[in-house]
Amino acid sequence: MRRRIVYSVTACGGIALAAIIAFNLFLSTSHQAEAAPVQVVGAAPLPVSKVVLFSSGVGYFQREGEVEGNTRVDLTFPVTDINDLLKSLIVQDLGGGHVSAVSYDGQEPVDRTLRSFAINLTGNPSFGEILNQARGEKVEVVLQVSNTTQPGTLTGTIMGVEKQPQAAKEGPVEVAFLNLWCAEGMRSLKLAEIQRVRFLNPVMDDELRRALEVLALSHDTQKKAVSLTFMGNGKRPVKVGYVIENPIWKTSYRLQLSKDSKPFLQGWAVVENPSDEDWSDVRMDLVSGRPISFQMDLYQPLFIPRPVVEPELFASLRPPTYEGALERQRGVLTAGAGPESAGEGQGVNRSRKATAAMMPGAPLADSADAPGKQAGRAGSYHGLRKEDADRDMDLKRGVASAATATDMGNFFTYAINHSVTLPRQKSALLPIITQPVEGTKVSIYNQATHPKFPLLGLKFKNTSGLHLMQGPITVFDGGTYAGDARILDVSPNEERLISYAVDLGTEVEPVAKRDPDRLTSVKIVKGIAWTTTKVREIKTYNIKNRSDQDRLLVIEHPFRADFRLVKPDKYAERARDVYRFELAVAKNGSAQQEVIEERDVRSSVSLSNADNQAIRILMESPVTSEAVRKALGEALRLKGRLADTQRELAQVNRTLNDIVKDQERLRANLREMPSTAAAYKRYLDKFDQQEIEIEKLQEQIKKLQATEHAQRQEYEAYLMSLEVE
Repeated sequence: MRRRIVYSVTACGGIALAAIIAFNLFLSTSHQAEAAPVQVVGAAPLPVSKVVLFSSGVGYFQREGEVEGNTRVDLTFPVTDINDLLKSLIVQDLGGGHVSAVSYDGQEPVDRTLRSFAINLTGNPSFGEILNQARGEKVEVVLQVSNTTQPGTLTGTIMGVEKQPQAAKEGPVEVAFLNLWCAEGMRSLKLAEIQRVRFLNPVMDDELRRALEVLALSHDTQKKAVSLTFMGNGKRPVKVGYVIENPIWKTSYRLQLSKDSKPFLQGWAVVENPSDEDWSDVRMDLVSGRPISFQMDLYQPLFIPRPVVEPELFASLRPPTYEGALERQRGVLTAGAGPESAGEGQGVNRSRKATAAMMPGAPLADSADAPGKQAGRAGSYHGLRKEDADRDMDLKRGVASAATATDMGNFFTYAINHSVTLPRQKSALLPIITQPVEGTKVSIYNQATHPKFPLLGLKFKNTSGLHLMQGPITVFDGGTYAGDARILDVSPNEERLISYAVDLGTEVEPVAKRDPDRLTSVKIVKGIAWTTTKVREIKTYNIKNRSDQDRLLVIEHPFRADFRLVKPDKYAERARDVYRFELAVAKNGSAQQEVIEERDVRSSVSLSNADNQAIRILMESPVTSEAVRKALGEALRLKGRLADTQRELAQVNRTLNDIVKDQERLRANLREMPSTAAAYKRYLDKFDQQEIEIEKLQEQIKKLQATEHAQRQEYEAYLMSLEVE
């Protein structure tokens, strides 16, 4: 018994097969079938005709071809691509036919799959072992006609294969015989004399053929077969498309700088064919965008646990639980009502096409960009004159863009204008941009990049009208190599800085200092004194330009969200993490750029816990208002009264403790001394006087405790009601 996973497709045209998966169990051990399987002609070729590569690690591949009648198309894919294939496969029959089934190999080992067929081909069975497995099957046997005792063709039912000893010169040997039940009776045929055996049962014949196909497809254990069965009449075109993992396409740029013309940008796309199939004359699109793409395990069979249902006789009612409401609505919204449901944003998927650059046959450059007008300073480079180097490095000559760029809403597509041929496991460079752009030479200083020297760079504006994907830039200045740069994704008309070399002719010295912190405000809210302290940090950039050329210096200063920029009051631009200030520095000159930033630091102190010195400091601050000063003075007065009462209470408690300790001494003396002694009477009188004094002190303590409690309540109530600025 063989298990196969089959996709049933009933409609013509493009069908997303992931939505119509069905699992069928094919039983093939029965000798009689109700209907013969659909007969299809040999597999038709379906080469890759279109490739769309994305910058998110996937590619869309489209195969096109022509089929005739009922045809099966066999494709093979790496095991790692099966999940993506099941998720994205689209099949189209464009000539009135339909796709009857799409089947693919399961994950079971090939031996297990072969054992599921009526004829088990595992273990490389011999001719006799195969026939012995088909006992009871009706066959047609063709014999080698070497004598007239046996007819040339026999029809019968296989009874089995046996081995009989036969005499030979070397001694007795075992010879295999096929036993058949024929119309005339039972016959025994030597296997060595049998030329051909054919199963008369079409089911058995189909089982053996399919087992051989599985065996052939299993030679590459890292690949799985996918079979598409097209049903229809006559010749007709078909298409198959799918999205699978593919290396991202990359970009590489060359930027030529010149005094007499705009910077010229040349861009190349790096594409790779990692598959085991050649791409021959394919249409290719390169998409710059980040569509969300993920992997999901659709290939592995998943079993969902089913609930256990209790018999009604024994079932008991369980208390239900309900989730609370997160939001309540007062009415019911009708779908499509209101302007918001009209699909805002659908109309913004504008499609504008602009030729990325001049194609062959068109003028390659304006007259201002001609090689003869790219004069520079005198000098040599690798033995060439400056004029020769400029002429040889003209990027406008010899290479024209082979792509048409299209804005597709959130994506940008480079459509290669000619067909691409790329052999398996090969990569290629395709020109996609040849455009002049706008740019200004600058020196870029960032202390974190280099503490002493800025970097030579370009304030680059993407005036090409195209989306530039991230990649490296090789910069040529005046026909000579100037350095390497790197850009991130740049949208049309967006400005971006690039740097390609160290500017050794310019030196920057950053000097940082911090002014003393300054108290700026004091306010009291419910007994809490809130203070605001201003922190000021100053960084001065001292610049010295030792070169013989003027410099436009771009200073990148760290941006901190908790600081406020005080000086300068304007900046050229602000990125996510830096301010950028522009400063012109004359040749052999000096300049200075001061950056002042401030922030307010708020702190709080509870007046009930603060000492008097801290409160007096707040009172004496020049930024403290008169109302706050008076409130703090009253708080000090109330706190002083409470402190005086607490000190008096503590003194009374100490006096009481001293008397209590002295009474212990008197009791000890009275116990040891006879009552007739003169000292006994003196101790007794003193003890009586202390008892009277203890009663007075205890009464005084009660009064002081009551006074302390009242003063504390008064002080705390005053603080809680205090709100002044």
